[in-house]
Amino acid sequence: ICCTSANVVKVVNSLDADEVLMVPDKNLAKYAALHTKKKIHFWDGYCIVHNMLTAEVVLLAKEKHPGAVFMAHPECRPEVLELADVVLSTSGMIRYAGESESKFFIVGTETGILHPMKKANPSKTFYPVSRDMECMNMKKMSLEAVIRSLENMEGEVKVPEDIRIPAKEAVSKMIDLSLK
Repeated sequence: ICCTSANVVKVVNSLDADEVLMVPDKNLAKYAALHTKKKIHFWDGYCIVHNMLTAEVVLLAKEKHPGAVFMAHPECRPEVLELADVVLSTSGMIRYAGESESKFFIVGTETGILHPMKKANPSKTFYPVSRDMECMNMKKMSLEAVIRSLENMEGEVKVPEDIRIPAKEAVSKMIDLSLK
């Protein structure tokens, strides 16, 4: 089965096992371990953007924006999560900002989320915890690239059946569990 930062705890707790191996993100695995009785084994991988965020950077942002709610992504380092007012997936951050009475937020995830947050909550102010939290891999895809691919029918990704079938099963299990 696979998971996202939004459903990791639900997925881990649904497994009929006392021990779970989580790959590739060690920080997400450590976060999940705080919310389950299961023993979590983790791979020593991480999201480059979330893992680069340090407690020192967070403390500087909190000092610069006193009173702002610090929202951290669960793929951040444990010492960063300890400083968070809330730990949420990106979709959770957008939802929380809309429901919160607070008007000011420090956002501890990839800076691309700032635009949809501001659009959904124009009366609120969002500060990136660091301008360095930009994912070059996420920026490789653009609306123009999608349009070009569809218009020219190019960029097709072919996945061998022996990989596609078990991968689809893992994703389907996650989706089914998320709908419960």
